[in-house]
Amino acid sequence: MPKGIPENVPDDGLTTRQRRNAPVLAVHTGPGKGKSTAAFGMALRAWNQGFDIGVFQFVKSAKWKVGEEAAFRALGDLHAATGVGGAVQWHKMGDGWSWTRKKGEDEDHARVALDGWHEVARRIANEEHKFYVLDEFTYPLKWGWVDVDEVVDVLVNRPGAQHVVITGRDAPQALLDAADLVTEMTKIKHPMDAGRKGQRGIEW
Repeated sequence: MPKGIPENVPDDGLTTRQRRNAPVLAVHTGPGKGKSTAAFGMALRAWNQGFDIGVFQFVKSAKWKVGEEAAFRALGDLHAATGVGGAVQWHKMGDGWSWTRKKGEDEDHARVALDGWHEVARRIANEEHKFYVLDEFTYPLKWGWVDVDEVVDVLVNRPGAQHVVITGRDAPQALLDAADLVTEMTKIKHPMDAGRKGQRGIEW
C-alpha cells in the first residue's frame, strides 16, 4: 500500500467509503514478543475514536496485574466522568491456567474458556462493543477447548461493524484464512536469550 493507496481495488460494487468502514478481523500470531502489545495499541486508537472497547483475556491469571489493564480502566473512568473516548470493559476469563497449570484439571480450564467464548459470542450477536480484543485466544483453540469452526462462523457472520483482534501463538489456519489482517511476530532477539527475566515497564 504505497502512500496508503491499495495496489488492487476489487470489483465488488462497494464504494471507497464502504470499504474504509468495513469491520476488521485481525490476528496477531507467531513466536515473537508484542502480539498483545500491538492489539492494545489498536485498542487505544479505537478508544480515541469513541469506540466501546471490550477486552477478554483468555489465559492470563486473574491475579496477574498488567499495565494495559490499569491504563484502560483509567481510560474507562475518564470516559464515564467526561465523555472523552469510549467505554471500556476488561474481563479475565481464566485463573492462571494457561502457563502454570497449577490449579484445577484440564476439564475445568476448558469449561472456563468455553464459557468465556460463549459470553464473547453473545456480546457479538448483541453488538455490545465496537472493538474487541480476544487476548491469547488462540490457545483454547489450539488445545481443542473451543471449536475453531464455530468461532470462525461467529466472527465471519458478526453483525454491524464490530472490529475483533485476536492474539496468541499458533493461530489455526481456518482463523487466518477468515481474517482481514494477519501479522506474524517473529523473534530475532530477546533478553531472555541472555538469561534476563521480565522487567517492569517492558513485560508488565
